[in-house]
Amino acid sequence: MVRPTSVDILDTTLRDGLQIEKAIVPTDVKVTLAEKLIGAGLKQIEVGSFVNPKKVPQMADTDELLRRLAPHEADGVEFYTLVFNLKGAQRAVDAGAKNIKLVLSASEGHSKANSDASIAEASDRLMDAAIFARDQGLRFDITTAVSFICPFDGITEADHLVEVLRPFVDAGAHGIGVADTIGNANPSLVRRNTSAVLEAFPDKPVNLHLHDTYNFGMANVIAALDLGIANFDAAMGGLGGCPFAPGAAGNIGTDDLVHLLHREGVATGVDVEALTEVRDPLIDAVGHNLTSSLSDIPATPAVFDGLFAPASAKA
Repeated sequence: MVRPTSVDILDTTLRDGLQIEKAIVPTDVKVTLAEKLIGAGLKQIEVGSFVNPKKVPQMADTDELLRRLAPHEADGVEFYTLVFNLKGAQRAVDAGAKNIKLVLSASEGHSKANSDASIAEASDRLMDAAIFARDQGLRFDITTAVSFICPFDGITEADHLVEVLRPFVDAGAHGIGVADTIGNANPSLVRRNTSAVLEAFPDKPVNLHLHDTYNFGMANVIAALDLGIANFDAAMGGLGGCPFAPGAAGNIGTDDLVHLLHREGVATGVDVEALTEVRDPLIDAVGHNLTSSLSDIPATPAVFDGLFAPASAKA
């Protein structure tokens, strides 16, 4: 498999990055953060999720945020929201969403913790949302949580992962997301399960959503690049985590990911100087320091110019 020469980054700071924060970040501040990310060249932004605001109050303003950011769509920016059921899909339509991500657990233990339902029950509920969204003209992706390893059930088998995804691909999913929800996957496991998904659904773009609990995040990015993966999620400063997955730490940092990709000769379209300008207002918003590697040192991500690319990639 040939490595991609460019990668699309979906920045999840406003959703995954903020969903477990104690602070409820005001909508005005979220808009400012989003516009700084857009100003840095990020064209895909995950702005929130349509979930019960009593359970995840940090996401209660997702509809308003979508509406306020909609003018940026004219400049080619795509906004994404997470949806877990039909009601969430209806709210997304009402808010003017164009792209949604449906999330389904790939293990029974996480499904029970995350949605209080078995995989089969959660899948049936989510299929109602998928069909509604499709019929309303929305583009939907299907993402599986704990795609590699689950805090309750252990290793996720590759063939099982494929079968969890299959009904939604058959229903018209645009793309597929595989998530290392607790950040405990290693490169070998990423290669095994991601390869199975690529082989089962060769016509679908696959997105990798990685957390960095055990510092395997960047190693897993390299493993995915070698499979030809050209779509990654990341959150600025390494913020984030799943409130229903014990032990889950933050996402891989958008700043760390850009730095790695540029050093590997992979273009991102990101202005690295502008990206660093997101850090201080983000720290102010959450009230604590960030955790990405670059947030702890006086350095900026590498500027992409191809100089660091392996000789074989330049040929």
